[in-house]
Amino acid sequence: MRILLVDDDRELIDLLAFALKRAGLDPVAAHDGSSAVRLFDERKPDLVVLDINLGASSGLDVLKELRRRSALPVIMLTALDSEEDKVRGLEAGADDYLTKPFSHRELIARIRAQLRRSGQEWPTRKVPETRLEVGSIVLDLAEHSVMKNGRAVSLTVTEFRLLHCLMSNAGRVVATADLLKQVWGYQDPGGSDVVRVTVHRLRRKLEQDPARPNLLHTIPGVGVLLKATLDAEPTLDAEPV
Repeated sequence: MRILLVDDDRELIDLLAFALKRAGLDPVAAHDGSSAVRLFDERKPDLVVLDINLGASSGLDVLKELRRRSALPVIMLTALDSEEDKVRGLEAGADDYLTKPFSHRELIARIRAQLRRSGQEWPTRKVPETRLEVGSIVLDLAEHSVMKNGRAVSLTVTEFRLLHCLMSNAGRVVATADLLKQVWGYQDPGGSDVVRVTVHRLRRKLEQDPARPNLLHTIPGVGVLLKATLDAEPTLDAEPV
C-alpha cells in the first residue's frame, strides 16, 4: 500500500518513511502543498498522512484540494492540540487525526485501520446485506454508492463507513466507542470529536435542514441514532456526541 506523507519537517518525514517501510508500506514524501498535490496525481496513493501546518502553505488547503480529487482516507497530523484546530481539519474532510508527538506504532496502527476499512473486507464481515434503505436514503454496498431521492451523494470513505454502520443499526443508538472501533478501528476516550464532526458532515449531505436533523440524531454522552422511520417534519437535535 502506498502512503503519501506530507510534512515540511524533512527529518520527521525521513523517520516516518523508514518506519513505514519496515512495516511493509510504500511511503512517498512531499514537503509542501504543491508537491503534495502533484505526487497525489502522479503516484496514486492509497492513503495520505498530512500535517495541518506546512509552513508557507496550509495543510487545510491541501486537504480541500485532495478532497476535490478523491475520497481516499486522510490522517491529519498536528502539533496543535486545541479542539478548534482538530475540528477544522475534520470538517475539511480528514478521516482521523494524530497530535504530535506520537509514536510510530500508533501512526502505523491508524494507517492500517484506515486501509482495512477502505477496502471491501470491513463491511462484508459485519453485515451481509448489499443494499440498505432508510427513508429516501439508499446505500449500495456492492457499488459503494449512496443515493438520496434518486440522486447520487458523494461521500468520503469514512463517511460511507459511518453511514453504513448506522444504517445497519437503524432505530438503535450506536455507542460512540462502538463507532470508533467499527469505523475508525480504534478506541480512544478522546475520539468523540472525530465522530461528532463526521456526523455533522453527513448531516450537511443528507439532511434537508442540517440544523434540524430528521435522520441523524446524537444522544449526548451516549452515541448516535439513525432513525428507522422518518418524521414528516424535522425535529430539533442536540449537537454534541
